[in-house]
Amino acid sequence: MALSLWNRLTRLRGLLLTGRMANPQRAATAGLKSYEPPPDFSKVEIRERPKLRFMNRAPDLVKVIRKPRELKDIRGPATEGREFQEGEYGILALGGGYLRWGHLEMIRLTLNRKFDSRTTFSVWRVEAPHKPITRKGLGQRMGGGKGAVDHYVTPVKAEQLILEVGGRCEFEEVLPALEQVAKKLPFPAKAVSRESLKQMREELEEKKRNNQNPWTFERIVSRNMMGCRKYMSPYDLQYKGRYWGKRYLIDRI
Repeated sequence: MALSLWNRLTRLRGLLLTGRMANPQRAATAGLKSYEPPPDFSKVEIRERPKLRFMNRAPDLVKVIRKPRELKDIRGPATEGREFQEGEYGILALGGGYLRWGHLEMIRLTLNRKFDSRTTFSVWRVEAPHKPITRKGLGQRMGGGKGAVDHYVTPVKAEQLILEVGGRCEFEEVLPALEQVAKKLPFPAKAVSRESLKQMREELEEKKRNNQNPWTFERIVSRNMMGCRKYMSPYDLQYKGRYWGKRYLIDRI
């Protein structure tokens, strides 16, 4: 009996040494992985009103001044709303255009439903619709002066932030909702963060420094080569050909 017990222990020992039987200690440590520590959101404060506020369809004006549709409202780079103020993520306009009240309401309803107000807040970076757009009724003859005001819009220029998002969240969490909104806007737009916006501008400056082609758009137009200034406008020389009307040619150097 003692011999049979010794044989059993010897066989068990051999199985453990040869690896035919799983070692409980080795099995417990085989699945351990080292992950990066989560970001620290202890210093992040949530706003009192974390959701996007409702915007009026029309401004409260006593007398409406009917203005013409001027391309300068949406042409060229934005002078305001280019940098982040409160949030860490947002939507950046890559071209000029007009935002209607329906676009603003779509943004408000989509983000307010997608985001949790206890951990995320959103802030507008554009004004409410204030530019009047006129339109004549169907079947009216030409002439008779400018038509009546049909609706109001918000002019947006290239490189302008539409809104900001912040709070105790990461970029991957809010990216699907921001991309969903950016695809529905009437002009090209992109979801960005502070880091990606800074990196995009640094890459553009690096392209300018390391450009090997001496025949740039600015050099050709400024020196009027082949009489090209005859077909160019003063805005082409001012914006160096990167802002063509309401479009933003981001790859042009």
